[in-house]
Amino acid sequence: MELLDWIVIAGYFALLLGVAWWVILKGKDEAEDYFLAGRNLGWFIVGASIFASNIGSEHLVGLAGSGATDGVAMAHYELHAWCLLVLGWVLAPFFMRSKVFTMPEFLERRFNPTSRTVLSLISLFAYVLTKIAVGIFAGGVVFGTLLPEMHIGPLNSFWIGSILVLVLTGIYTVLGGLRAVAYTEAMQTFILVFGSALVTFFGLRTLGHGSIFAGWDSLREIAGSEMFNLWKPIVRAGAEGTWAPVREVAANGDIVKEAWYFNGNYPWLSMLFAAPVIGLWYWCTDQYIVQRMLGAPNETEARRGTIFASLLKLLPVFIFIIPGMISFALAKSGMVEALQREMIDPETGNVIRENAQAAFPLLVQNVLPAGFRGIVVAGLLAALMSSLAGVLNATATLFTMDFYSRLHKGVSQHKLVWIGRVATAVLVIIGLLWIPVIQGAKGLYDYLQGIQAYLAPPIFVVFFFGVFFKRLNGPGCLATLIVGFIMGLFRLVIDTPVSLFEHQYAEGSLFWIINNMFFQYYSILILIVCIAVFYVVSYMTPAPSYEKISGLTYGTVTDEHRAESRNSWNKKDVLWSCLTLVLILAAYLYFRG
Repeated sequence: MELLDWIVIAGYFALLLGVAWWVILKGKDEAEDYFLAGRNLGWFIVGASIFASNIGSEHLVGLAGSGATDGVAMAHYELHAWCLLVLGWVLAPFFMRSKVFTMPEFLERRFNPTSRTVLSLISLFAYVLTKIAVGIFAGGVVFGTLLPEMHIGPLNSFWIGSILVLVLTGIYTVLGGLRAVAYTEAMQTFILVFGSALVTFFGLRTLGHGSIFAGWDSLREIAGSEMFNLWKPIVRAGAEGTWAPVREVAANGDIVKEAWYFNGNYPWLSMLFAAPVIGLWYWCTDQYIVQRMLGAPNETEARRGTIFASLLKLLPVFIFIIPGMISFALAKSGMVEALQREMIDPETGNVIRENAQAAFPLLVQNVLPAGFRGIVVAGLLAALMSSLAGVLNATATLFTMDFYSRLHKGVSQHKLVWIGRVATAVLVIIGLLWIPVIQGAKGLYDYLQGIQAYLAPPIFVVFFFGVFFKRLNGPGCLATLIVGFIMGLFRLVIDTPVSLFEHQYAEGSLFWIINNMFFQYYSILILIVCIAVFYVVSYMTPAPSYEKISGLTYGTVTDEHRAESRNSWNKKDVLWSCLTLVLILAAYLYFRG
């Protein structure tokens, strides 16, 4: 990092704080303004904010790292941009019509108050234990890679990065609420996209000795067809979708450590059923994402925001996965010695998977010229801060609107805003307390990322089946949530000693079998059980009052509701949606090895 880089980064923070302060001054002391930006966000801000909230640690650390180790395989999840079209075209009319603040509140309107409470509790714990923790972890990794020598007293660069990202994000989130979060995220989106595109550009240029086209040809040659094969998880499932032991053996022949790993990445069955369920849960029902859409003034702006976000969502394949592959190619070819030293095992010639997590910041550090490096670091910080700001605001909204406001009826708007700010500040403090745990626990990142596979199925089932089938009722919803969460929690309790403390169960035991079941297969099992429970309990109990759920399901939509929805879109909305689908199809056709 040189002086010019620091000047650029300082300029980013000045711009960020300027935008945040301008937005804060425009705010009103009302709950709707603080938590939903007064329901006045245009489609551009909605779409950019959704995208920026999504682009966080799993991209900076996980997605680029997976590009370095497995090529384009993880692009399946990025090509779930179609899920945003489902949000805009299928669910937006129901969510916008209900005028809710939170997703659990929608469950109360559709089913009963207890379902709202259960989902709110699970969401709160999940956000604190996963999204906040992972966001802090990524901040530490980025700073630890780019500024390894930075120390302030006893604090190393991991601590400094984690604290800096958390505290600065917390300040404008506490003061400005969703309006500050959304507007700063819109600005951060373009810094992030431009900065990350620079990484791809300079990486390919280095690989091609000055030509990005020659660089692309070199990347395909060095990486090989397997890393460019998006269909690999499906094609290989039959032969390689098995669990196999990997042993560490001492010089005298004793087995030092034995662990079981899934051989074959993502089998076709899991990609066909589990991955879309996780995608639809995240993009269509998670408060963290949907809250931005709820901030739109009407169905038209909400839908157009999701269409815009779906187009933006296609970019990570090229600005995160491809740079990860470029890091691998530069390291494997020996063209950049520092990358080779950090990423390639000299004995085997293979990628060191643990170090691949730093593939993106390593590429920034070793390939970009001064000044441009500062832009990209600003983009990295933008991604980390926007993602963290989103979860801080979503969590504070859940606590304030789903718990505090229900326990304290008739409380003033000023008090609700004040409680929201206090809740956000408390979350920042909890995040700070998380840092030593995050820094010290091996495998924590992968462990936390896997939790969503167990959380998604029951939430997906109650929202989607609840909207499509009017006969399903409150008792069925509650039973589904409880059974699904218990199954997920059971798996997490079994996985935790293995993931974080390297404990091993006796081979062949029940716990060993459950722990070694591929996590997406277990997710499918939860899905099947939840659907069955929802229907059985609903049909064993009285039907819901269709008058009370008018407009909240397809079976209770009135002619007036249909007319309002039809008037909210035109041919341009359809055209842009079709363009997204065509681009997704084009990516699948191009990345076939």
